[in-house]
Amino acid sequence: MEYDWDHRVDTTGGTVGWRTRLVGLFLSPYQATDPALFHEMMASLQIKFEDFTFVDLGSGKGRTLLMASEYPFRKVLGVEMIPELNRAAEKNVRAYRSPTQRCLHIESILADAREFEFPEDPLVLYLFNPLPQPAFSEVLLRLKKSLERVPRKVWIVYHNPVLERLIVDLGEVRVFSKVCGTEEYSIYSSQDSL
Repeated sequence: MEYDWDHRVDTTGGTVGWRTRLVGLFLSPYQATDPALFHEMMASLQIKFEDFTFVDLGSGKGRTLLMASEYPFRKVLGVEMIPELNRAAEKNVRAYRSPTQRCLHIESILADAREFEFPEDPLVLYLFNPLPQPAFSEVLLRLKKSLERVPRKVWIVYHNPVLERLIVDLGEVRVFSKVCGTEEYSIYSSQDSL
């Protein structure tokens, strides 16, 4: 609530409608990322932010997009498949003003993460456990194919990493290596060559 009050946005789960909550039971219930934890995760990345595009799969109402805009990413993209949450994210992006904002190119896209075409830029991919196992596997395979087509650096920041074994288990060739983590998150980096 403090984040929303400070920035005059609506990113909490308290105003999510009952239909959206019901859909969340089948996918992943909506929960916004804690700002302090988000900044801790970003501090763990060993990158020049301006070289990377930030992508949040399952971006909900867009709090993570707003927080990511405080870093000098090339651009910040959110992918959300629930229309109510995406509309809220678009409204929040339009309303957000912060003296610490360093990236002005923020976009929330209404799409299924399984069909999302990853940008060909170096990426920071943020996941707050947004998908059930079969869909998460599909997304990771699409990411692997994207890296095979266009080799580049990709960092995965996985908050609440209950399915992290799927990141490591992407076939015979290791695509990602774990860099660091806690009980709350894991950070992976793509290999320099596949």
